[in-house]
Amino acid sequence: MDGEILRDDQWDRLREFVPGGRKGKRGPRSDARRFLDAILWLARSGARWRDLPEDRFGPYQTVKRRYYRWIEQGVFDRIFAAVSSDPDMEWIAIDATVIRAQVQAAGARPKKGGQEAQALGRSRGGFGTKIHAVVDALGLPVRFELGPGQQNDMAPAHELIDGLKAEQVLADKAYDADSFCEKIEDQGARVVIPPRRHRKLPRDYDCIAYKNRWGIEGFFAKLKQWRRIATRYDKLAVNFLGFIKLASIMLWLK
Repeated sequence: MDGEILRDDQWDRLREFVPGGRKGKRGPRSDARRFLDAILWLARSGARWRDLPEDRFGPYQTVKRRYYRWIEQGVFDRIFAAVSSDPDMEWIAIDATVIRAQVQAAGARPKKGGQEAQALGRSRGGFGTKIHAVVDALGLPVRFELGPGQQNDMAPAHELIDGLKAEQVLADKAYDADSFCEKIEDQGARVVIPPRRHRKLPRDYDCIAYKNRWGIEGFFAKLKQWRRIATRYDKLAVNFLGFIKLASIMLWLK
């Protein structure tokens, strides 16, 4: 399966950001490349941790503990920041998509914040979580955030585009709010958002440029090819977000 294991050129770009694996007197302390291949296999297949092939990747308990440790240490954040440091800002697009969550994702302990803190909720589509994202002109992810399934698309919109210097900001009618449009203009970008029907004075927008919104839809389509993301099983939002960051890294390295 494409993307199930790292190519040599991809590993060369990631090597310097990966903790451990440096060669000491007794050889490498850990095989970081094999660990990343294991996480990629899980993300692509959507399998349970215990289904990880031990003959290829070692004990699943070791891989699982290391994954959680990387989440706590912000390793995936640093890698994503490094590979996405040069986006094409001719335009950016913002949107959200709902991910169906299985029953295994529910039941986070109160000391972890409970269900609401884990970006889980009920919408028309059922129990799930919502991924809010911004992509550049090439359809590559720049920023993303999780929210409960019933969350309004506009809720994190201001924070997601804050500080992004783009020539245009594309979005659908769900983002047609005066405050959001003003923020876009204050940042020096043009608003490319079709007006809602209830507006007394509809705002003009570039309908040709709006066609470029395919980039965000294409990103979500690619993201959902990763089965561990297309359906959520993780109780904690940070653990689910880790797989989203991994898939986004791989899109940048493709």
